[in-house]
Amino acid sequence: MTERSLKQGTPQVSRLDTWVAQPRPVAPGGVYRLGYRPGEVLPQDDEQPVPTGILLIRALLNLVVGAVVFWQGTVWEAELLGISGLEGFEALIVLLLEAAPVAAVVIYFFGRMGRWKEVYRRFLSPRRLHQYADRVRDESVQLRARAITSEDGTPLVPAQVTPEEPAADPWGVLRAARIELAAVDRDTRVGEVTDVDYVRINRVYQEVVREPGLLAAFAEQVAGRGAAACVHPSEARDLVGRTAEHDLLVGQVRLGTVQDVPKNPAAHRGAGFALDAQLLGTSLLAVGPAGTGKTARLARPVAEALCLQALARTACVVVVGAAEAQLGPDQGYDVVIAPGDPASGYGLDLYGAAADPDGAAARLADALLPDELSARAQSARIALQQVVGPFHAGYGRYPGVRELRALLGGEAAAWGELVAALRERGLSAVHEADVQQRRARQGQADDPGALLADRLALLDRPAFAGCFSQGEPGARPAFAMRALEHPLRVRVKLPERGHPEAARILARLVVGQFLQAAVARADRSLFAGLVVDDASAALDLGAVQGLSRLRAANAGAVLLLRSLVDLPEALRVPLFGAVGCRMAFPGIAPWDGKLFSEAWGTVVVRERAVTLAPDTSGGVLRKAGRLVRKALAGTTAQTESVTTREVERERWSPSDLAHALPTGHAVVSLTTVAGEQVPPLLVDLRD
Repeated sequence: MTERSLKQGTPQVSRLDTWVAQPRPVAPGGVYRLGYRPGEVLPQDDEQPVPTGILLIRALLNLVVGAVVFWQGTVWEAELLGISGLEGFEALIVLLLEAAPVAAVVIYFFGRMGRWKEVYRRFLSPRRLHQYADRVRDESVQLRARAITSEDGTPLVPAQVTPEEPAADPWGVLRAARIELAAVDRDTRVGEVTDVDYVRINRVYQEVVREPGLLAAFAEQVAGRGAAACVHPSEARDLVGRTAEHDLLVGQVRLGTVQDVPKNPAAHRGAGFALDAQLLGTSLLAVGPAGTGKTARLARPVAEALCLQALARTACVVVVGAAEAQLGPDQGYDVVIAPGDPASGYGLDLYGAAADPDGAAARLADALLPDELSARAQSARIALQQVVGPFHAGYGRYPGVRELRALLGGEAAAWGELVAALRERGLSAVHEADVQQRRARQGQADDPGALLADRLALLDRPAFAGCFSQGEPGARPAFAMRALEHPLRVRVKLPERGHPEAARILARLVVGQFLQAAVARADRSLFAGLVVDDASAALDLGAVQGLSRLRAANAGAVLLLRSLVDLPEALRVPLFGAVGCRMAFPGIAPWDGKLFSEAWGTVVVRERAVTLAPDTSGGVLRKAGRLVRKALAGTTAQTESVTTREVERERWSPSDLAHALPTGHAVVSLTTVAGEQVPPLLVDLRD
């Protein structure tokens, strides 16, 4: 675990009670709640802040002068009131009473001139003091770790754990329900309970409460298996080698720290930045060139968080990316689909999200057509429906890639077998029109069937044998996207290196199936998450329209792009409108930054204009003094005129986004499912 996780409360094996009891105050969207300390929300100040050195010198000078004035003022007031000769307790009371008004006047005038409020906010507020204490604690932990660890990382002496005050019983709710917890208590004492275990058991208990008939089975599991009760079907209770900090109790993954800069809202400055289901439910679009950290600092942590939540039975996730993309080890997933890899244990059901043959054919047709042929999408859908529908009726299953390619290509033997199968089932009359129309179009110049057959040939390669066929010898178990009602972790590895066009088809197909299946779920209690490492090949008009329907289905998507130029121009603005969260990484192109800037709008700021003019005021002596000063110093006395006005400025200009973002940072705006909006935040993703 990281030093930050040690500090902020990723559950330690022997301190589950402490982790559960830690406060998680309600916070604005995007704030990491574990360890968050709400501070005073100050009004925005559009003026440039006073430099620290000047601020402290001015505050100290006013403090010294104020102390002198206070002392002299109290002496003068005592003499004026004739109380300087009093002694004892009476003198003390009178002195305090007469000093109070002097102190109030001194603090008011010198405090304002010395900006004591600003000094308090920057250095002495509770939030700052907590940050200093956390920093000292971090350094202490690191020093102790170095003191007890050799250069090769092996411990020199056993680490000593400082005893902590006992916290509330983490299993109090189950204990109150009179469930036998001896096994759970034993696992808790010896440190075998993970955060996944705790969240999973409580999640299942909440479901059991709604269905009392399952209470006995639940109690039996808890009594017999302890912390492993109601474990995920994979029997996994954690992920090996977590790379991010998670708080599963509220479903957050911490990605960085919101910077303490004037452009960020005051309530977010200095706080941890996190994503959760309430934000991911509106979907997130991230744009940035390769090498800016989109995969390592966004896609992988989010995928890891959703996988952990799947183990806790609160989510299901589909992660799509190139085979070489670093999106977590295969051991962290239940289903790994890797077309072109002979070691892959699963294939993909080409029709896995459809409730009917027509819907299945339409989605497959959209995935097969390239962007430049999107104008023929409707005729391609009809052509595929005229094949898939009769085939499903005749054989009771959907066609494999080779079977579909043969029918679309007009092979007489394939059509003869299909017609015989329909006749045998007594369905010839029902599908006669489709069969005749499809066969009549074959061989014509505008026949979309030939185009679809050529596109299917990209999937009908020896490298993909067994990946997309069902019921054939050597076929692998096919994953169907309609399984999203279960807490599954699915990784799709696209063969971008060896088969780039096939990878493009599969990306579109998987994303389209997810969008269909997530909305069509009867049970939406699990959050359905989709992470696409490079979405440029996966988005079409149907996918963009489908994104807007995820919010109501307890689902969301994280889409990464290198540049918006990779998308057809007609999709760029609709895509921005379909997602609620937008993220810009350093180095994006100015034309990409323009869309972000327009989406984030403007803000009213106060603009100060300073005008300098030669000083010509005063009489003869004053003018003569100015002439002498000019002769000696070479400078002319000037008057200063300050004008303040309110103007509209872009929150982030295209130029700022393209050229001013530091390495390892990003600007992100957020929208929750409930409609709460968070303006753009500058976030350090390395912290």
